[in-house]
Amino acid sequence: MVPITSPHWQDYELIDTGGREKLERFGKYVLARPEPQAVWKKALPEEEWSNLADAKYSRISAKNSKPHQLISSSAHKLKNSDSERGEWKKKPGMPDQWMISYDHDELHLKFRPGLTSFGHIGVFPEQAENWEWVYKALRQQGTKAPGPRVLNLFAYTGATSLAACAAGADVTHVDSVKPVITWAREIMEASGLDGIRWVVEDALKFVRREAKRENLYDGIILDPPAYGRGPEGEKWVLEESIDEIMGLCNKILKPDTGFFILSLYSMGFSSLIGENLVRTHFPNARDIEAGEFYFSDRAGRKLPLGTVVRF
Repeated sequence: MVPITSPHWQDYELIDTGGREKLERFGKYVLARPEPQAVWKKALPEEEWSNLADAKYSRISAKNSKPHQLISSSAHKLKNSDSERGEWKKKPGMPDQWMISYDHDELHLKFRPGLTSFGHIGVFPEQAENWEWVYKALRQQGTKAPGPRVLNLFAYTGATSLAACAAGADVTHVDSVKPVITWAREIMEASGLDGIRWVVEDALKFVRREAKRENLYDGIILDPPAYGRGPEGEKWVLEESIDEIMGLCNKILKPDTGFFILSLYSMGFSSLIGENLVRTHFPNARDIEAGEFYFSDRAGRKLPLGTVVRF
């Protein structure tokens, strides 16, 4: 397993971790949020956390929670169930939405973070290394028309879709929640990009149909949640469905030339599990990379942020 971090951020910083919380800077705003894996003590005193944080997210009980439209199929990124919503306590002047940028070499993306009732904000900075990997892989294929076909499943707000689009790919972006698709479209337009195909559908149902039609893709990005619901109530449970969707992805990925990314955020799934899934369903895969995403805080503690397997 290779540890993987993203060193090129200017609009993101992991300031401190501990006490099952994390303190992060997104652009000019600092957020304090729960982080179950930060089981060590904080390096900074509580008073400094309070001074630095422009907004702090806290869980509230299910009976006190209010419905929220941004219930994403990418629930692994929320790390909680529908009953574990919460609320933000904001300092004066802290907006609900703002813009940040990611700029490195030829890749220039913009994002619109937003404070949701689940505590997520719509951008996952650790994935920047995947954005770079996808962008470079597609650029190496050249820019001839038509561009490579890329499928992003459980795509959420779509940063990897943007990276593929920026590299000239014909991108199909699949997520089961329409407001999330709207959010993704907004950041596509903010990034000066166009042409992504938006599909509001259950990812497993979509892939089953594509396999039946024998539609092939040059690249597949699979970012499944631990739990999720499709637009018609379809139930997704990672350990029950991951093997099937991996087998279907094998059927629709171009042999020999296609690339594949599997990201896992469930704390019970290590990169070894992801690698076993890849080797089972893609026995001819070459140059397999398996690793664990992390960011280091100012005290040098490495916070694990999910795993990835790609080839």
